[in-house]
Amino acid sequence: MSEPAARPEVVQLPAEPPVAVPPRNRRAAQQRVREARDRLTSTSGTRPAFDRELLRQYAQTRLSASLVVTLLVVGTGILFGFWMQPLPAAAWSCGMLCIHAVILRACNRYLAETPTPNSTHKWRLRFIFLDLLYGLSWTVILVHPTGVDVVSNSLMMFLMLLVVAVSSMLAASLPIAAFAATAPVTLGVALSFILRGTFDNYVLAVLAVAAEGYFALLAQRLHSTTLATLEARAEKDALIGELEQAKAISDEARHRAEAANVAKSRFLAQMSHELRTPLNAILGFSEVMKSEIFGGHAVPVYKDYSADIHNSGVHLLNLINEILDLSRIEAGRYELNEEAVSLVHVVADCHHLLKLRASSRGITIHEVFEHGMPRVWGDERACRQIVLNLLSNAIKFTPQSGEIWLKVGWTASGGQYLSCKDTGSGIAEEEIPIVLASFGQGSNSIKSAEQGAGLGLPIAKSLIDMHGGTFTLKSKLRVGTEVIITFPPERVMSALAPMTPDAPPLQPNYEMNVADEKRRPRNKPIMNAGTGL
Repeated sequence: MSEPAARPEVVQLPAEPPVAVPPRNRRAAQQRVREARDRLTSTSGTRPAFDRELLRQYAQTRLSASLVVTLLVVGTGILFGFWMQPLPAAAWSCGMLCIHAVILRACNRYLAETPTPNSTHKWRLRFIFLDLLYGLSWTVILVHPTGVDVVSNSLMMFLMLLVVAVSSMLAASLPIAAFAATAPVTLGVALSFILRGTFDNYVLAVLAVAAEGYFALLAQRLHSTTLATLEARAEKDALIGELEQAKAISDEARHRAEAANVAKSRFLAQMSHELRTPLNAILGFSEVMKSEIFGGHAVPVYKDYSADIHNSGVHLLNLINEILDLSRIEAGRYELNEEAVSLVHVVADCHHLLKLRASSRGITIHEVFEHGMPRVWGDERACRQIVLNLLSNAIKFTPQSGEIWLKVGWTASGGQYLSCKDTGSGIAEEEIPIVLASFGQGSNSIKSAEQGAGLGLPIAKSLIDMHGGTFTLKSKLRVGTEVIITFPPERVMSALAPMTPDAPPLQPNYEMNVADEKRRPRNKPIMNAGTGL
């Protein structure tokens, strides 16, 4: 029997991460899709909304120019009444006025009803037909035989240009309607000139056709300008809509973030109270058991266990305090109790507190302080916390028999600086942003047996930022780390300058000479305000 074929191994390729599309490209793609959809649903090549807007402008223009057209029709009828028989001219004027009334009624009906895509197409055809009828009516009067003299030709040419110009301007929002209203007039007048068979009439026919082309081009340009204005307004409305939507989203996100921040603050405040209450009991009883106040332990190892419990409780208490401090700083609720602080004394006190811990590990701490340093205006508790955090980190990551330098001095700009430099393992350059972030720890910190929460440096940086100072971290692997914080010059309380000789006396001079005593008025009433005395 033949062995079954080996089942092919199916290897699943790693899914490619989604590529973020820039907002500009996304907006352009949406615009192209919208334009393609509009071209498929439109009958004129533009957006359906633009078709309705163009028809609305056409109707409004017709209604606003109704008086002008009426005067033009009446004036032409009166003129031709004197030029030819009055009865045909009156009949033509009545017919033109009726057609004009029908156009106005159609415009009012269109503006009154709610537009739909189907009705827009029907109204567009209706307006084109009415303009064609309007142009044919003008052709009837302009090509009527009135003679072949120069006056009749000039009058016909003038009226033709006037009718074409007015019709082109009125129907510029609908170029097809403008062409339907002006083309019959132009063709009729040009044909009338051509049939007369003279050179002058040929020239007039050419001029009539050229005028039609010029006004048709002008109407097309006006239509393009109107369409560009509508597109710009639509883009502006779309952009405003996007901005309002983005603002609503950002406001909602901000409200959620504020609610989450309030919930976090309440949670931390509640948990700190709930944790500290049993933690105080743990610390107190473990210290009693460690100190063997009520007697020695039956088993000596219990004393070591009590010490471990106490140390763990102290570590947990410090961690809770650091988390609360960081949460208050991030929420902007950390208030500085500013006073005159001696930076040298603060650093010396912190050195004294951690000196025993450093000596137990064989670490030597050197103090390099400049003498005569004035005080700085700041929060003593915050400054003490900054120094303790920096010095604790230096002791933690400095190996046996290492060295630490504490320096306090002047900056080049007149401020004061504090430097904490150690000979520890150092931090990689790419890990510096990590250790400066909240709960961030470098690779050396993770490998260290004495791990922390990763809050010491972020808290120190935030506190010095609140004082308007700078925080600089310099480190090199297997060489050491140096942290430099600076206080700005405006926080240094320098000695005040001596008073000038021209300063007023601190107390009034009661020594008066005899001449002044004689010039002083006698028996002057004390309370003479408002009495005129």
